[in-house]
Amino acid sequence: MRILDRYLAGSVIGGTAVALGVLLPLLGFFILADEMGQVGVEHYRWQDALLVMALSLPRYAYQIFPIATLIGALVGLGALAGRSELVAMRAAGISVARIIGSGLLGGLLLAAVAVAVGEFLVPAAEQRAIELRRIAMSGDVAQQTPFGFWAVDDRAYVNIREILSGTSIKDIYIYQVDTTAGTLVATHAKGARYLNGEWVLEDIDRSRAGPEGVKVDHMERSIWGSMLDPGLLKVVVADPQVLPVWGLWKYIRFMTVNEQDASVYEVVFWGKVVYPLLTLSMVFVSAPILLGTARSRGIGSRIFVGVLVGVIYYVVSRTFTYMALLYDLSPFISAMAPPLLFIAGATLVLRRVG
Repeated sequence: MRILDRYLAGSVIGGTAVALGVLLPLLGFFILADEMGQVGVEHYRWQDALLVMALSLPRYAYQIFPIATLIGALVGLGALAGRSELVAMRAAGISVARIIGSGLLGGLLLAAVAVAVGEFLVPAAEQRAIELRRIAMSGDVAQQTPFGFWAVDDRAYVNIREILSGTSIKDIYIYQVDTTAGTLVATHAKGARYLNGEWVLEDIDRSRAGPEGVKVDHMERSIWGSMLDPGLLKVVVADPQVLPVWGLWKYIRFMTVNEQDASVYEVVFWGKVVYPLLTLSMVFVSAPILLGTARSRGIGSRIFVGVLVGVIYYVVSRTFTYMALLYDLSPFISAMAPPLLFIAGATLVLRRVG
């Protein structure tokens, strides 16, 4: 029976590899086409676009992996059904549950590989792509370090410790020399927002060091005449989808302590936690599609069904995501509901066909 388990699991893994081999080049083409639109901006060249495309592929592979697993299970196990091997297995006394269980073993290995890609390869590759875009589009005036984002802004040196979005930043340090007064000015602001085409600093402490000593002033708000482009900051910010689970957890705790809305990050966090179940549910969903009339279906029709089910799943999962964000639905429930609904639907169909 171990040989049979390996055979069925290998069919799922092989089919998934074929599906990824077809889908990833297509995705790479569209990513490259999108990046080519940036070629010519500052020092961004077509070689940079090609490298960014290659670095972006792990992220998209992680995102489409459950759909690829579904298509792979339909293709791999469907090939066995087309050669009547599944019929022979059932005639030999192998139950449908055993066949599905063997397929899920392959799905479990695929889920482990996908999680490893999402937790280790995707963050590193995405950060490298962000760094590449930043250097190409801003030259040497900006640099991302473990101590935040550094930039040269006219005659000032700016250190931003936390970039929430392209138009919202926190913990800003500005160092400059006032040549007229002959003083060194150090400014710290707890936050800043980009409003109506200009930066507005909030909760500011400004120190002036001169021959007569240090003078400290406090202001609630002040206009910051900075040349920093919000578009450049957006290039530096990583999408929550590409952060590892531990990184999301730390960021959620940080935002909670600072009384900020972390709902978006919580939804992404639970989505990543549930990700292995999602991959396994796709293998399970393939079972009722294969049974019954599986022999009469060609590979093209199986791929079409897999893509159709994948689109339906995407719509359902996005619906629950928006419900979590708009109607304060539990992020855990919004992440668990779609795979459980599909498993329940597949179970009902399995009961009818067999």
